[in-house]
Amino acid sequence: MSATDVKRAKPRKTALAPRRKLPETLVVLLGTGTPIPEPHASGPALAIVRGGVSYLVDAGPGIVRRAAAAAQAGVPGLSAPQLTRLFLTHLHSDHTAGLADLMLTPWVVGRMTPIEIYGPPGTRAMVEHILAAYAEDISIRVSGLEHADLRAVTPVVREFKAGTIYKDAQMKVRAFRVRHGTWPHAYGFRFESPDRTIVVSGDTRPFPGLERNYTGADVLVHEAYCHSAFMSRTKGWQKYHGAFHTSTLQLAKIANTVQPKLLVMIHQLLFGATPEIMMEEIKSNYKGAAIYGMDLMVI
Repeated sequence: MSATDVKRAKPRKTALAPRRKLPETLVVLLGTGTPIPEPHASGPALAIVRGGVSYLVDAGPGIVRRAAAAAQAGVPGLSAPQLTRLFLTHLHSDHTAGLADLMLTPWVVGRMTPIEIYGPPGTRAMVEHILAAYAEDISIRVSGLEHADLRAVTPVVREFKAGTIYKDAQMKVRAFRVRHGTWPHAYGFRFESPDRTIVVSGDTRPFPGLERNYTGADVLVHEAYCHSAFMSRTKGWQKYHGAFHTSTLQLAKIANTVQPKLLVMIHQLLFGATPEIMMEEIKSNYKGAAIYGMDLMVI
């Protein structure tokens, strides 16, 4: 698969009509950004979509509206009322600041069932505090003229540790521990469907045993930072980012080992560099198919 096999979802009145036949299991990049509030990149979020069912990963700022844009472009399963499954890699604010929006907005516009949230320890407390913060809004919508369903706004929270955390007729999800600085609970996910295996790294530095979790991926969606720009950072920032994230050179080494059919970079920390520089750092060290992920790419 090459970069030409990837589409950007553009809102239109008719269904998406790609030049190629898309796989049955899609990866939709809803947000490829970082804590830096860049207008072209929403907060970290993506969707695995199969059979009109979406499996969301992370809830960065903008997730509901990015999903709506993909749905309007013809990607099934991403209209607001259909956003009913979420998997959180960890609880950093850039990965969860859209959680209140995801809990509330789809409910306001017609979601009839509770959203299921699979997250690390601490997720239940976060959800309970969000519900408490919006208690007056929820009360008015339930008791007032809207007659909203209280049950549908109350998430089903399942906190997990490493292992298989979800399974239905078309998808199995396995969580694996990663190393993201000082976070005690940070995870990546391996999604396995009948036609594709998709691995999402979450935020992580390289860690022992990653081969066991990454090998066999049709699509490896991985965070990265620009190595050359990183080298011009102060020692303090180098220590921080080196403990929390993966450089392009490290990612190229990982890809050479696990050989995904397609490598997709997200959560890109440029440090003032350009996407072209990051791609050159990857391509100079890894000859497999790789792309620089952007919001609303459908893979």
